[in-house]
Amino acid sequence: MDVFRTDRIRNVVLLGHGGAGKTTLAEAMAYLAGLTSRLGRVEDGNTVSDYDKEEIKRHFSITTSLIPVPWQKNKVNILDTPGYFDFVGEVEEAVSAADAAIIVVSGKAGVQVGTQKAWNLCEKYKLPRMIFVTDMDVDDVSYRKVVDQLTELYGKKIAPLHFPIREDGKFVGYVNVVKQAGRKYIDKGQKEECEIPSYLDEYLEKYHDILMESVAETSEEFMDRYFEGDEFSVTEVSAALAANVQDASIVPVCMGSPINLRGVSNLLDDICGYFPSPDKRSCNGISQKTNEIFEANYDFAKAKSAYVWKSIVDPFLGKYSLIKVCSGVIKSDDTLYNATTETEEKISKLYVMRANKPEEVSELHAGDIGAIGKAGCKTGDTLSTKAVPVVYGKTEISKPYTYMAYAAKTKGDEDKISSALAKMMDEDLTLRSVSDTENRQTLLYGIGEQQLEVVVSKLQARYKVDIVLSKPKFAFRETLRKKVEAQGKYKKQSGGHGQYGDVKMSFEPSGDLETPYVFEEKVFGGAVPKNYFPAVEKGIQECVQKGPLAGYPVVGVKATLLDGSYHPVDSSEMAFKMAATLAFKKAFMEANPVLLEPIASLKVTVPDKFTGDVMGDLNRRRGRVLGMNSNHHGKQIIEADIPMSELFGYNTDLRSMTGGIGVYEYEFSRYEQAPGDVQKKEVEARADKVKAAEG
Repeated sequence: MDVFRTDRIRNVVLLGHGGAGKTTLAEAMAYLAGLTSRLGRVEDGNTVSDYDKEEIKRHFSITTSLIPVPWQKNKVNILDTPGYFDFVGEVEEAVSAADAAIIVVSGKAGVQVGTQKAWNLCEKYKLPRMIFVTDMDVDDVSYRKVVDQLTELYGKKIAPLHFPIREDGKFVGYVNVVKQAGRKYIDKGQKEECEIPSYLDEYLEKYHDILMESVAETSEEFMDRYFEGDEFSVTEVSAALAANVQDASIVPVCMGSPINLRGVSNLLDDICGYFPSPDKRSCNGISQKTNEIFEANYDFAKAKSAYVWKSIVDPFLGKYSLIKVCSGVIKSDDTLYNATTETEEKISKLYVMRANKPEEVSELHAGDIGAIGKAGCKTGDTLSTKAVPVVYGKTEISKPYTYMAYAAKTKGDEDKISSALAKMMDEDLTLRSVSDTENRQTLLYGIGEQQLEVVVSKLQARYKVDIVLSKPKFAFRETLRKKVEAQGKYKKQSGGHGQYGDVKMSFEPSGDLETPYVFEEKVFGGAVPKNYFPAVEKGIQECVQKGPLAGYPVVGVKATLLDGSYHPVDSSEMAFKMAATLAFKKAFMEANPVLLEPIASLKVTVPDKFTGDVMGDLNRRRGRVLGMNSNHHGKQIIEADIPMSELFGYNTDLRSMTGGIGVYEYEFSRYEQAPGDVQKKEVEARADKVKAAEG
């Protein structure tokens, strides 16, 4: 592929709800630009961007794909992102590399939760955006209804640039609001001039007025001319639009039918005309030498630097680090310094990725997106020169809260699974594998259950290993509720020296559930020699690791050595350790032992209208709602304490209750006594496991 200067580059991310038509739009763009000789379909599994086996099988995007589309002497780097919420990490990475966004809205479905999430992401990253309404070929789709929904949500920012012309219900052309002219489609999305049907006059007037108001607000001169009733030229309108789009004070709405190649060339024209090149955006890092701000600003004349925004680790493709050049011009024989790891990276080859197909290039200019093969860097690393070392802030990626236990289906595959998951975690920063030694289980964390299912499939297809997901075990604790005294005597005679240890001890609640035990001694008269005190404590130390009630760790116990006896010949450290163990086990079961369950501090953010449903559901899950605060964006943050075990499956239920718009976060808070029925069930379950193990 040709090398493009910074001012000829547009980095555009496609955002929107799952199934809105992002991949179909990307496919139409690639076809019109001559990158493909036939128009692929998601249903047929032959699109450019959905190349992964899982994407082909499931008919939706799982990872972000990059397609560099040449158009009007420009290169439009299209970032096609997943719409399903489980793969939000891919979207966040892509948004961090983009300079503008197309929010794709299905004309059939209208504005959905994914549309609003896309808008919020654009607001967070201050991205200029346009909205593209798809499915205009469907007879009963109402473009005006979608525009009204958008206007209701986002106000006067929404400005339609086109609206459809229909004949007998069929989508045959469009009205260009800027030029106030009609166009009729002919072959392959080509068009010709046509009359504007009279029934559309009122809509043209309405949408044209919206545009003219926006243009007038760009300068005092324009405002005066607007009030005097002066007409703006097409050139003036286009220039004002570009300025307004770039500062996101106006969001144009376009429409079409990508599957029929209609409206796609208009969109590409608008991307090149209205969206900013990277050098119109700011980009700052920190200079490692001076500790001052390094204003990269995608300036090709400054020292070379790049940010690794995504990694591809595929057994078939190999490893690629996707970079966005933040300053300078990076060439294929450069040696760059990784300020994050403090190592040097020798770049032998530079690529641009066309989805899964790498194409070699000689250089990449500031603002461009490309790839380095077989590099030692990871997502979030910064590459620069050793003379001017720079570090850029890492992209904020959503934290995973959904988890399942997993185990190898075939014994002996554990190392292969661990290696495969490490590679997948390099690719997907929302995926985590955590070893829970206390419960002897390994946990797989993700954004949602669908993501975890995809991981299982990928492990099988890519790495030929199988894992089984199951409900995780939760880390209960045991403690006692009253003070009890008990004697433990360990006496053993087996010829020669015997074993003798005798202790009298008290056990009571310590009041500190953070600490397993506190040990004291109040022995008078040398009943137990001081040199055996550590052995007694060692016995307690071992006992609290696995409690007598259900085998969980013990917390909050104060153990006091009161009295005992010893034998001058047969006593030993081992004997006193065993005596303390006997005393502990006897006393613990007499001291009203209880199970403690882990409690999480939970925050759920939902629109006002869902608060009742969410609080009712939290009560059913034994949660205690502590309060509710507004986040000043029409949403409420519900704070609650809830048992960790009750959060299993919460992600799916919350999405179902709130239509996918509710989000939550939590962290472990403390332990509390579990209700009687929960304790009984847990103790019985542990007893059954012990029997099964012995049997």
